[in-house]
Amino acid sequence: MNNLFNLTGKIALITGATHGLGMAMAKGLGDAGATLIINGNSSQQKLDDAVAYYKNEGLNAFGYKFDVTSEEAVKQAIQKIESEVGNIDILVNNAGIIKRTPLEEMEVADFEQVLKVDLVSPFIVSKHVVKGMISRKNGKIINICSMMSELGRNTVGAYAAAKGGLKMLTRNMATEWAKHNIQVNGIGPGYFATEQTKPIRVDGHPFNDFIVNRTPVGRWGEPSELAGTAIYLASNASNFVNGHIVYVDGGILATIGKPANEN
Repeated sequence: MNNLFNLTGKIALITGATHGLGMAMAKGLGDAGATLIINGNSSQQKLDDAVAYYKNEGLNAFGYKFDVTSEEAVKQAIQKIESEVGNIDILVNNAGIIKRTPLEEMEVADFEQVLKVDLVSPFIVSKHVVKGMISRKNGKIINICSMMSELGRNTVGAYAAAKGGLKMLTRNMATEWAKHNIQVNGIGPGYFATEQTKPIRVDGHPFNDFIVNRTPVGRWGEPSELAGTAIYLASNASNFVNGHIVYVDGGILATIGKPANEN
């Protein structure tokens, strides 16, 4: 049974894995035996620090700094990775941004930037990774979607448009590449306890109270709770699972919610 989830000998590229949920999923893949290719683009120091963290955890990790929105940069990086480390067996398209602005006030350039990072870059990276997967007749691609792939919320219209598009891109990738023994699925994280959400995760904060009351399990998720789904979708356990989005959300999408005065 353990062999179903064993990633030993596999090479996994995780974009945007220098912090947060990307780091948690990458660690899970590494713990399952995968060699990690960590991508970031904010600074070389941040990338180096992240690689040092993985190595300190006893994992085999390499860092590559490149812009996932630049096709030429991606093409060169993939060639370099496969030359220096090996063929990419698993791709996790995790890099993303969000801009919280009411749609009527949002600049077109900002809207387009969110779409480019959150929707176009998974297409670019997948396009250049999948060619090797097709030739080898094997591969796993995991696109990191969102609750906003299904739901709307004030001020995140560009993000929701991108993540909704990524859900459908995932299904089309699965449709086109299934014949090559490549499985393409998505993960839709709910609300997780990260450094980014720390300021609002306090009792009495309106958004904290909203999330706790809206989530049937009654709490924020722990980043490590994404690891199992990432391992499953990257492993042989999911060889006949294709084109699905797995929402790791504590049950939010299963319910209409509860009255404010209900325990």
